[in-house]
Amino acid sequence: MPRGHSFQALDILVRCCYVDARKPELQMKSLEPPDSHYLAAAEGWLGLGNSLEAERELDQISFGLREHPEVLRVRYHLYEAARKWELAAETAQNLCQLIPNTPFGWIHLAYSLHELRRTREAYNVLLPVADKFPEEYILRYNLACYSCQLGNMEEARQWLDKAMALGGSDEVKKTALNDPDLQPLWTEIQRS
Repeated sequence: MPRGHSFQALDILVRCCYVDARKPELQMKSLEPPDSHYLAAAEGWLGLGNSLEAERELDQISFGLREHPEVLRVRYHLYEAARKWELAAETAQNLCQLIPNTPFGWIHLAYSLHELRRTREAYNVLLPVADKFPEEYILRYNLACYSCQLGNMEEARQWLDKAMALGGSDEVKKTALNDPDLQPLWTEIQRS
């Protein structure tokens, strides 16, 4: 995932109805007060850069709802902010299982693995689901980054072209030129 992007922009698709075949009590259920207030407060604290207070708010959520996708999404961002990549990966993996038809878990599981220097695994997480989310430019962008880091420059170019076509050429190009994962392609990207 491009560094410096706000997590709110990437979470839009996660804010829908969820179906969890393993936990029927979570099916189509929204968080209600006071749990929804704790979650909103946790997001606010994260937005202010205060992970400690965000975690305190999350810890007040009812025990039975701590695996709710919205709670896990915010918990993922808490771990991401703290650079606790193992915990972030575990949380994202849970989201992949709970809501497999949304891209958030897949993208963030791969990103966490990449941050753990497990780029091959990150690539292997995203590649099989790329066609499942045809409109997700960030997924293609991340595949470009992982391909580049794995030394597959031609594949990296192809994924980056697809990301640019979906996400806006100028915006993706600007991001790519500041992304160290794509540094081997910077000269080429500048010329395009």
